Amino acid sequence: MQILAEWFKKYLSDPGVLFLALFLVIGFAVVITMGNMLAPVLASVVIAYLLEGVVNLIERRKIPRFPAVLLVFTVFMVFLTVILLVLMPQLSRQVTQLFQQIPLMITEGQALLMRLPERYPEIISTAQVQEIIGVIRQEIAEFGQRVVSLSLASVVGIITILVYLILMPLLVFFFLKDKSLIIDWVLKLLPKDRKFADTVWRDVDRQIANYVRGKFWEIVIVWAASFITFTFMGLQYAVLLGVLVGLSVIIPYIGAAVVTFPVILIAWFQWGWGADFIWLSVAYFIIQALDGNVLVPLLFSEVVNLHPVAIIVAILVFGGLWGFWGVFFAIPLATLVQAVLSAWPGRTPAEEDGLDEAG
Repeated sequence: MQILAEWFKKYLSDPGVLFLALFLVIGFAVVITMGNMLAPVLASVVIAYLLEGVVNLIERRKIPRFPAVLLVFTVFMVFLTVILLVLMPQLSRQVTQLFQQIPLMITEGQALLMRLPERYPEIISTAQVQEIIGVIRQEIAEFGQRVVSLSLASVVGIITILVYLILMPLLVFFFLKDKSLIIDWVLKLLPKDRKFADTVWRDVDRQIANYVRGKFWEIVIVWAASFITFTFMGLQYAVLLGVLVGLSVIIPYIGAAVVTFPVILIAWFQWGWGADFIWLSVAYFIIQALDGNVLVPLLFSEVVNLHPVAIIVAILVFGGLWGFWGVFFAIPLATLVQAVLSAWPGRTPAEEDGLDEAG
């Protein structure tokens, strides 16, 4: 008991620390229990963070905030309209074409697998190949059932999309227009003694804003580079694969590994083991290398560096708790944890140095 009392006195005796701890616990509980209901609000906050930087740039040119917000919001709505009317129909068409080609791809894959026992009898047998084919057929059948269930629930999905399309633009507009009013209202509800929370929030706010804007530009640049490369080299489903590669950057390390499989697989079914397949693979891996070694350091130079192990653990933990949003905010949430630990009162210099080295 004495050890616990000393630990409490050292780390939790500050009222500001208690307030932040209670605030974080309540915040995590709300998101875990009501995350699905609050999804439009979370998405709107992300978009508002993204657009706030542009609004600030316009305000620096001596333009009042409301006209700046109106201009940025109008451009955002035009961009959203282009996505819905131009990109989405192409994605839908290519997804349909891909599903139509899947039976042929399965047949070619089975023929390739059946030749393996003849070429490498000491490594794989016919029975093992048949077992692999059976597992593949079972997975495809289960996937088909999930697609059918999704199609049966399409009415609910359409209603949900319509709700998002109506609510989210309204929320984004008011988050931008009434930013000061919302912040002032929230501050009135908070206790006056919150120096520790303010210190953590200033750091985390800067990190999240930089992360959201940087991640948006990373998605756009990687998508554009992939789409142009795939189209130039004549790869089928270039729009679909380009979007998948662009969205894969949301999940560091894991996303790139997962999306590589469909890109290489479709290229192989289209060209086989030829020069086109090799050149496409080289170009794709160059894009991934440039993203990881040039684009990410350039866009996220202000984000606190986290060890790759910490990033992967954060993705697994927060993704398991909150799904897509947990994955998207894994790095900012890990940064929040690091900021709290770094600013926590009562830490000795040795502890802070050790934390910085771990980060």
